[in-house]
Amino acid sequence: MPDELIYNVRSSCRSLIGRMLIRKLFKFENAHIVRNCTSDRCKRSIHGHSYKVELLLKANKLDHGQMVYDFGLLKGVIKELYDSFDHAICFWQDDSPEYIQACKQFSARWVSLPVSPSAEQFSRIFFYLAQQVLNSTITQNGEGDVEVYSVIVHETDTGYAQSFLEDIQNTQMGELDLESIEFSEQVRLEWSDPEMYEQLKQGTKFQNPKVELQVTI
Repeated sequence: MPDELIYNVRSSCRSLIGRMLIRKLFKFENAHIVRNCTSDRCKRSIHGHSYKVELLLKANKLDHGQMVYDFGLLKGVIKELYDSFDHAICFWQDDSPEYIQACKQFSARWVSLPVSPSAEQFSRIFFYLAQQVLNSTITQNGEGDVEVYSVIVHETDTGYAQSFLEDIQNTQMGELDLESIEFSEQVRLEWSDPEMYEQLKQGTKFQNPKVELQVTI
């Protein structure tokens, strides 16, 4: 094994010492074109995938329920944001105005992105969105420093992309911010709170429910 690979593996293991990981799986159907890629079909024709997204969270302690983060809490804002991509078409905001207009005209559900809707960029976007939600959440059950560890996006049965924090911070891969991700009106109307994303952009805090302890800790 090359020395550089050994170093990277060891560094990754050291970063997880004393930390527990949990994994939540999300699924959705989505359509896109991947501009500038090698495959002629992918870069010239709208096509779809049955995506599977693995969200991995980490923490150095467990909450009062002896969990990193209650899976039920991930059915809130994070799930709604991920579900926004279901039965939607995603496009790169730098694509041709004619193509973007056609997407908006013929699909009620669409998402405009500051980067190409490739599996690699999807993994960065879903990492970033989950990270922003967690940073804006007030926890109330003794949770520790819950953070996103990684996101894996399965685009096909044989191919996936995985991102880590350093990939989100890597500007060469494209800068991400909440303002540059836009959801169509139909997507927003289907949220439990149509103002949810605006609240996230404005820094409004989401508050988890209080928990009455049944066992004294």
